[in-house]
Amino acid sequence: MNASGPVSFDGVTMRVKPDGTATLIQKLSAIAEVPFDMRLYPFDSQHLDATFELLGFGHDEVQLQLLTDVPDKRHIHVPQWRQTAMTQEISQRAAPYAGAAGVSSALVVAIELQREPFFVLRLVILPLLVIVLLSFAVFWMDKASLGDRLSVSFIGILTAVAYQMVITDSLPPISYITWTHAFLSMSFIMMAATVVINLVVAVTDRSGRRDAGDRIDRHCRWVFPLAYFTLILATIIVARFFL
Repeated sequence: MNASGPVSFDGVTMRVKPDGTATLIQKLSAIAEVPFDMRLYPFDSQHLDATFELLGFGHDEVQLQLLTDVPDKRHIHVPQWRQTAMTQEISQRAAPYAGAAGVSSALVVAIELQREPFFVLRLVILPLLVIVLLSFAVFWMDKASLGDRLSVSFIGILTAVAYQMVITDSLPPISYITWTHAFLSMSFIMMAATVVINLVVAVTDRSGRRDAGDRIDRHCRWVFPLAYFTLILATIIVARFFL
């Protein structure tokens, strides 16, 4: 019922017994669509439902039944996903096209999947985390070398923008912010803040207040990493318990 695109049937076999019992066996290939909740991406779990009905027949005319003597085919393998559960059940669904009763018999296959986050962690999260921490090295650089300090900061900013483009291309168009989007935005803001600090330190140095510039650098050496990891922890807690 939630198929997207054409449905194909292969290997169709009809067996008719002497008592008139007819058995139809066929292989069905279709693409089903269900909405995803990707707010926790790449640590999200998804619930997938595939619903099968015989159109035009009520439950008093055709009743679907689960076979118990078939090989176990319940385990599926999808790259970057881990199947955690799979259930099959027969249910009755309201259907105005299903005869006078308006109720049809349906087979519902439910699959629980857990995303394996290592690909995104290796491709985006861990490299950008290292780049952000390396960008904080500007607080150990000479205050007089403003150009070098700004170069380090802007390289990190451009890298964060590039990673945002990578994530945008890998995700479908969505109207909400995922955890990965929040992580990228925080990384961008932290590296942009280093530019502001670089300019403030340069101004204090040129105005003769070298001690003030030194104090700013010393404080930022631990304030920036602490603030960065605190923000990451806060987003994990919010995404885990409040989304």
